Amino acid sequence: MESQKDILAVKVLLIILLTSICFGLVGCEGYSAQPLFNDEVTSVYVEMFDNKGFERGVEYKVTDALAKRIEAETPYKIVSSRDRADTVISGYIAPAGKGILSMERETGRPMEKQLVLTAVVNWKNLKTGEMLLEEKQASASASYSHWQSQGIEYGSALAANKLAERIVELMEMPW
Repeated sequence: MESQKDILAVKVLLIILLTSICFGLVGCEGYSAQPLFNDEVTSVYVEMFDNKGFERGVEYKVTDALAKRIEAETPYKIVSSRDRADTVISGYIAPAGKGILSMERETGRPMEKQLVLTAVVNWKNLKTGEMLLEEKQASASASYSHWQSQGIEYGSALAANKLAERIVELMEMPW
C-alpha cells in the first residue's frame, strides 16, 4: 500500500515540477538580449531646434538638454560638426500650452501653473539617407508656482528636460 502512495506522491511532484518549469519558460518570453539602441549609429549631431511658439529661449533649453541626455543615456557620442556625424537629429518646438492648476480662493490669483512643451522630431542617418524618426511627436509638462518662487523660467527648464527624456525614448529601437 505504501508503495502505491509513494508512486502517486512522486507523480504529483513531477507534475508540479514540470508545470513550474513550463510557466517559468513562458514568463521569460518578454525579455530580449537585443540592444535598446541602434548599434550601427555611433555619433549624433544635434541641430538647434526651431521654436514655433512665443516662449523665448525654450529651443536652447531643449537642444542643450537633449544633447546632454543623448550623451548620458545612450551609447551615442555627440559631435559638434555635422560632417563627422553618422546621424543628425532636428525638429521644432510647437507653441507651448499653458494652464492653471490651482487658484487662491480669496484673490482668484493662480497658485500653480502648468507648461506643456511638444516637439516634432526628425532623426536621419547621414550615411544611408534613411529616416530613423520622421515627424515623431514628444510632449512633456511641468508645473511651477510663483508662491514657491518658481517662475516660467523654472517651468520651461523642467519641461525641456522632461521633453529631452521623451525624445531619447523615441530613439530606442522598437521591441
